[in-house]
Amino acid sequence: MKKIGAIIILFISVVTLLSITNFEAPPKEFPHINAYSSIEGSLRGGPIEPGEHFLHPSRCAGCHGYDSLHIANIDASGNDINLVNDWESSMMALSGVDPLWKAKVRHESLVNPGHATVLQNLCTSCHAPMGHYKAVFNGLSPYTLANLATDSLGQSGVSCMGCHKIGDVNLGSTFTGNIPYDTNQVEYGPFVGVMEGPMQLYVGILPTYSPHVSEGRFCSPCHTLITHSVDLTGNPTGNTFVEQATYHEWLNSVYPSQDKSCQKCHMPQLEEPIKIAVGYTAIPGRTPFNQHKFTGANAFMVNLIKQSKAALGVSVSDASFDETLMDIRNNLTQNTLNLDVNFIAMRNDSANFEVKLENKAGHKFPSGYPSRRAVVQFVVVKENGDTLFASGKMNQAGEMLSTPTSGYEPHHNIINNAGQSQIYEMVMGDVAGNKTTVLERANVLLKDNRLVPKGFSTSHYTYDTVKSDALANADPDFNKVAGVEGNGVDIVHYQVPLNGYSGKVNTYANVIYVTLPSSFLTEMFAWLGSSAEIDSFYSLYQTADKAPTRVAHDSIMNLNLPNQVNTIDIAKSIDVFPNPTSNGLVNINAKNVDIISIKVYNSKGQIVTTLYDLEDTKKVQIQLPADK
Repeated sequence: MKKIGAIIILFISVVTLLSITNFEAPPKEFPHINAYSSIEGSLRGGPIEPGEHFLHPSRCAGCHGYDSLHIANIDASGNDINLVNDWESSMMALSGVDPLWKAKVRHESLVNPGHATVLQNLCTSCHAPMGHYKAVFNGLSPYTLANLATDSLGQSGVSCMGCHKIGDVNLGSTFTGNIPYDTNQVEYGPFVGVMEGPMQLYVGILPTYSPHVSEGRFCSPCHTLITHSVDLTGNPTGNTFVEQATYHEWLNSVYPSQDKSCQKCHMPQLEEPIKIAVGYTAIPGRTPFNQHKFTGANAFMVNLIKQSKAALGVSVSDASFDETLMDIRNNLTQNTLNLDVNFIAMRNDSANFEVKLENKAGHKFPSGYPSRRAVVQFVVVKENGDTLFASGKMNQAGEMLSTPTSGYEPHHNIINNAGQSQIYEMVMGDVAGNKTTVLERANVLLKDNRLVPKGFSTSHYTYDTVKSDALANADPDFNKVAGVEGNGVDIVHYQVPLNGYSGKVNTYANVIYVTLPSSFLTEMFAWLGSSAEIDSFYSLYQTADKAPTRVAHDSIMNLNLPNQVNTIDIAKSIDVFPNPTSNGLVNINAKNVDIISIKVYNSKGQIVTTLYDLEDTKKVQIQLPADK
């Protein structure tokens, strides 16, 4: 039996090799992404040509994709988890055709036309890295939008070789599109015991194990972006501005010490052994296997591209898009945020509530491109259905119904009128201190109160790259407990005016994620008629589904708010002893009330100790810090 098995395997190999001679010469350009998906497609054209460094992802699809006869990757339940289909509808794959990105690059070029070539060359380094760096290595840079328009390699976005050819030299210290590609004919992967023969034979590339592809720094070249600021006439200010710093946000968290890298969240792992290539039964099952989903939060743009794929020249199935959209929504609703709303007390004809938000992501939330925001909606409804209080009101497209004259809402610790909203976002300011969405004009940080990850510290060496704004830092409940940083939590206090109302209420708290509010596009759309990219995106945006995503929610139902005359006399209901205390230990005993939270103030009026979620206890002992 062993001899027969060996003969069969040899026969299959010979047939596969002989069949190469039956193929036509490859076309000069491939359509976007799914040019060939069979084993034969991967052989088409032979090994990479001398002097070239990248191959179109269609050349990888034959062994790592799917067709009607072969599935490269199947889990234990028989589910298709092949690499190409998971990747092709992600924003990584679509980065080179992203119509917002193209329109914004054109916008920046029109604002400062003398910088157009430099700006486009910089922006393509991350959105179209293989096209960009092919031009660099061949001495043909700069690489602009015009070059991208006729280059299928660039249009394939961040594809297979765009990642797997990243080397380890200076990785983790090179940012803003400075990608340290290995120019040898090699690709790096996460598995030892590599079967080298097939890739060397068919594409002329040596697959090589290296641990750096599984580390957070593998993502650093494009996920920290620092720009050089210019004034309103286009002259350099000498300042730099951190437009995005997701990698540094992750560094300033507990997750690196817990071995939780970017890949472990955005490329969900399977612990079962997975065959990573089709047609090669000798390859052992690999584990852990990172699914190539690249799940983020940008459902808006994935859905827009799905609805406009014919106009954008994208050949990806609706089923693939739908799976990606489902993964994004699951990521947003399950892995991003914990939310709790609690009733605290009745004071001065007001009902006091606290909304507690805990960031579960390994970076700020929201992170990345500065258009993104998270809005807290807090609504109190009377038992007859009338609204008593509503903060965070927006329209169906996720745009706020009211905005301060400054153009943005400041960070709040306490909200006591419905005209205030808690919005977690980053806001850029120009040299005059005015809000701007022109990235090159970003000169000062007007606002950044985005929820920070667990373990985040203002004393961390990365903090100059990932700063929060002054109001957020001054908030005693923003990433702090009793002044100690690092819990990744913010607590918003709502003081709801009752205006004499007593009775039952229902209280609802939602956190709404908005990818691209229309207000962020105002400056760009002022250039309508000046460029095909802006005009095209405007048309797509008008018909796009702009509905935001609810990330988290909590409620208190049938809460009875008594008339103020029935308010409990706290002084007669709680004993605090010893008072004063010699060792800082204080006992708090409740008589006819339950304790759900405690705040202790020092002689300067500063909060020094805060305890929440005490589960309606009647006895608490706390250790007071020294009064300074």
